Amino acid sequence: MPNIFVSDLKGSASREDVRVKEKLDVTEKDSEGTTQTKREPSGSPLSGFCYYPNGVDFVNREDKEKIILLLRSHPIVNLRWILLGLVMSVAPVFFLFFPFFEKLPSSYQNVLIIIWYMITFAFVFEEFLMWFFHVNIVTDERIIEVDFVSIFAREITDANIDQIQDVTAQIIGGLWTFFNYGNVIIQTASEVPRITFEKVPKPDEVAKILRELRVEEEVEKLEGRVR
Repeated sequence: MPNIFVSDLKGSASREDVRVKEKLDVTEKDSEGTTQTKREPSGSPLSGFCYYPNGVDFVNREDKEKIILLLRSHPIVNLRWILLGLVMSVAPVFFLFFPFFEKLPSSYQNVLIIIWYMITFAFVFEEFLMWFFHVNIVTDERIIEVDFVSIFAREITDANIDQIQDVTAQIIGGLWTFFNYGNVIIQTASEVPRITFEKVPKPDEVAKILRELRVEEEVEKLEGRVR
């Protein structure tokens, strides 16, 4: 299984963590800075939307690079294969209605049922891995899309924050609106001109965070604080 991200056991936040959080936690609406928008860390290991996730790391992360968002497709998209897995798990009950199956010796019947459940387990397990490891990561320096092709292969696409040209949140249909998930389409000036976060929760909030990071990156360039 590819090592996409590993646990980070550092318990205390550094001053750099605080600085990065402050640049997203505060949004000024006027020159006096009287109005502020606060965001708190949120999400669980199985969530589709993790803001400042704890204990998460990924390969090729720079030393001072901070993870802002860890995104997966909304859990509701798993409903299709979960229901199919449930149907497959009860399917052996109906095997007895097939004359061919009834004529087999009981030992053969047991073997076929065991093979069926092994196939069912493999299907459910692979679908879960495809969802869990297909992640989108937003750091204070870049955006990363990890496409989990199979258990033994993955594709990683990334672009720097300052290469983001346009961010669009796309919500299609009543189901997407009701569960508040959709696509976040990112146009970039990198080798990959378009990166899409597919069916992620809170697409409008994700797009807003990306825009704030892009503005902050431009401010850092003007102030000479770019790493």
